[in-house]
Amino acid sequence: MFTASAEFIIGAVDLIASFLFLFGLQRMSSPVTASSGIGVAGIGMAVAVLASFLYALNVDQVVKPYLAQNIALAIVALAFGGGLAWLAGKRVAMTAMPQMVAIYNGLGGGAAGAIAGIELFGDKYDGAGQLCVTLLGAIIGSVSFSGSIVAWAKLDGRLKKPTRFKHQRLVNALVFVSTLAFGVAIINAVLGDALRPVSVSALIYVFFALALILGIMLTLPIGGADMPVVISIYNAFTGLAVGLEGFVLQNPALMIAGMVVGAAGMLLTLLMAKAMNRSITNVLFSNFGEVSAALQGQIKGELKPTAASDAGIAMRYAEKVIIVPGYGLAVAQGQQKLFEFVKLLQAGGVNVRFAIHPVAGRMPGQMDVLLAEAGVPYDMIFQLEDINDDFASVDIALVIGANDVVNPAARSDKSSPIFGMPILNADKARQVYVVKRGEGKGYAGIVNALFYDDNCNMVYGDAQAVLVKMIEAIRGLGLPAAA
Repeated sequence: MFTASAEFIIGAVDLIASFLFLFGLQRMSSPVTASSGIGVAGIGMAVAVLASFLYALNVDQVVKPYLAQNIALAIVALAFGGGLAWLAGKRVAMTAMPQMVAIYNGLGGGAAGAIAGIELFGDKYDGAGQLCVTLLGAIIGSVSFSGSIVAWAKLDGRLKKPTRFKHQRLVNALVFVSTLAFGVAIINAVLGDALRPVSVSALIYVFFALALILGIMLTLPIGGADMPVVISIYNAFTGLAVGLEGFVLQNPALMIAGMVVGAAGMLLTLLMAKAMNRSITNVLFSNFGEVSAALQGQIKGELKPTAASDAGIAMRYAEKVIIVPGYGLAVAQGQQKLFEFVKLLQAGGVNVRFAIHPVAGRMPGQMDVLLAEAGVPYDMIFQLEDINDDFASVDIALVIGANDVVNPAARSDKSSPIFGMPILNADKARQVYVVKRGEGKGYAGIVNALFYDDNCNMVYGDAQAVLVKMIEAIRGLGLPAAA
């Protein structure tokens, strides 16, 4: 058993780690302090990891001969995993950030599931309550792990289309019920001693296999436009699984961190679902993005291309401009050129602001991070509810690589799959310029009615290349340059 001093040290370290988690999360609530908040939370995680080595003080005589070997393996694993994560984090492109978040979140769920597996196979639980919590954490963690891998594959373009088949929801329901049934069978086998250990092990293997399959089956049919919400859901799942396994291990740091992450992830999920005017069940169980050819044929008008130089000069002589960034800007890595262009407009007295939709891009907050990376001041960035009414009074709305979040069909077309989703009212500006690489559809797979409006012109090309032409056009006017 632990000595009194060892228990005090471990408790104190866990308390410190928990405080750092909470303080770091509080600082993440503001763009100004978010960076330091991430650093504080990271220190908290390092403290929690180091504290785990203190549990080596409490090992039984069976494990003690292997203690040095196990600690060495743990250090090697930490060095390898930490080094790999560091390199990946330094090298990952902004456009690949959603994939990285998805896969790392999945690994967190997988870690929670692995802890549950160790507890189950090692018979390390005390009573029915703790066993039920272990199994619940195992299901949630496994679903988050396999589901996040599928989400990563979709975001990375390795799975390009949703996988759907007849009676898919019924099959998913059967897999879910079967997983629960095997969980109940494990409880009966363990507590009732009805089966031999080898049979209990077989039940555990099937239980985990079904839970992993469930995560895959739930995520395969979900369309790409819903991936930001899916990432948030699995983030909440991972936090919940970690919190539950922290309860099983009686580890306060894991419990607090897991529940905080779970609660934050669920709150973000609900906010994003509200921003799309859809329920969580609708995200998970509807075939969003399926649009008939007849529906697409209802859009009237024609696309009106214009030169990048003409669009740039028009904005230079405007009074008010609102810019709507989207994933296409991230793909082109044009955020630096965009801010250079904005500073030229500001030098000419143009009032420029940025409008951000909650689900713009491939993950929550991606556009905010993109603009912050380019040095755009926070007071120029506005969320949907803070700026939407201003579009009607601006001269020009510049949409760069965004699609579904400015589609007016969400307001007027009841047959559209995005009907009812709050959008940025870019179409209400006097003039709209849309920068796109081509005439392709958005991530939701539907045509944007805005592009055919009388007040909209298309500027085709890579966002960075288009912005370079706009900058050159303004500088060619010989007007005062930005400070």
